Amino acid sequence: MENWKFALKSILAHKMRSLLTMLGIIIGVAAVVIIMALGEGLQKSMEKALAGEQNNVSVHFSPYVNLEEVSSGLFNAGFTGEMSMEEEPDLTHSMLQGLLEIDGLSNYYINLSNMGTIEAGNKSSDNVTINGVSHSYFDVKNLEILAGRKFTPNDYSRFARIIMLDVNLAEKLFGSMEASLNQTVSLNGNAYLVIGVYKEPNAGTAMFGMNSGGNAIMANTQVAAEMGMKENSGLYVYVEDVTRVTEVGQAAADYLTRVSGLKEARYDIFDMSAMIESFKSELGIVTTFIGAVAGISLLVGGIGVMNIMLVSVTERTREIGLRKALGATRANILSQFLIEAMVLTTLGGAIGLLIAQTTVVLLNISKVMGQGMSAVISIPVVLGSLAFSALVGIIFGVLPANKASKLDPIEALRYE
Repeated sequence: MENWKFALKSILAHKMRSLLTMLGIIIGVAAVVIIMALGEGLQKSMEKALAGEQNNVSVHFSPYVNLEEVSSGLFNAGFTGEMSMEEEPDLTHSMLQGLLEIDGLSNYYINLSNMGTIEAGNKSSDNVTINGVSHSYFDVKNLEILAGRKFTPNDYSRFARIIMLDVNLAEKLFGSMEASLNQTVSLNGNAYLVIGVYKEPNAGTAMFGMNSGGNAIMANTQVAAEMGMKENSGLYVYVEDVTRVTEVGQAAADYLTRVSGLKEARYDIFDMSAMIESFKSELGIVTTFIGAVAGISLLVGGIGVMNIMLVSVTERTREIGLRKALGATRANILSQFLIEAMVLTTLGGAIGLLIAQTTVVLLNISKVMGQGMSAVISIPVVLGSLAFSALVGIIFGVLPANKASKLDPIEALRYE
């Protein structure tokens, strides 16, 4: 306990020098914690955006024979293999209904996705995601209809030229969601009547793209007819048990391959859980690398601590000699200076942590990371940063402490 008092007394006796010594540790800890917080926030935001999509398994036509995945990474995935000459078959209603007999498969829906520019009077919005959906889409997604209505079976059979806008797009084009109802918008030269406004939970998140111009919903029959797409090509199956998505999804793909009469090509699945794990893994590598680069300043700070501690040993040579003359052992002197170095770096780590927390709060308030995204400082990062700061003090305090403990008491008392 006496050594802790000596350490604090020495630090407080030279406040400015101690602060400047801690500066490298403060900057290093603050930089590393902020980077880790940004990475953690991005990861949680991505997981949240995809959490509701894990139950939805995309079943798509694959023309490859002897398919080989050349990269499992999220950012650089690719496939290679021999190409089949078979074309994507037209899936009939009876084929799709057969999916419901698969154990664990609760429902299915169609979502034909495209991009376009929607215009209304003298206003327009680019990069709008157009989702051509089947009627069962509304049963699976449970979208919140804020104004108007959703599509009815009659809308599909009549090929009605109708559209639903998400609330942000409706407000952008018409000023309010109520004002958009029963108004006409133009898409690819065709006019559509706005019958409803809905809230898209994931709009503006990483999943939809930070530069998205909004989202709109049309009937998949209408999108297929006007945009040259197959009516039932964008197929998703809904699996309630997340732990079975791969198993049930693959069973659905195998079923469609069989009933559609494909000989070489086949239907395959896109596993959302695999995408999440891949994203977390690659983001973790990137965050760790950047954090390690920022952590170099901790080493620089440690060298600064060692330098100042060596100066401190020289300044306090007579004090060390007096303590040894009064019975202090080499271990006492060694622990005194090690504790002083550790307290110095731990205080620096705590200040750096406080700066990081303040920065993170300001980033979250200003929403510079984007809508729905926020930086998060986790408890392990807090404890780890403080522990590492203390470790830096111990490592770089060994040399000065060892030098102090080896001083000859007679020579030390003579030192001027």
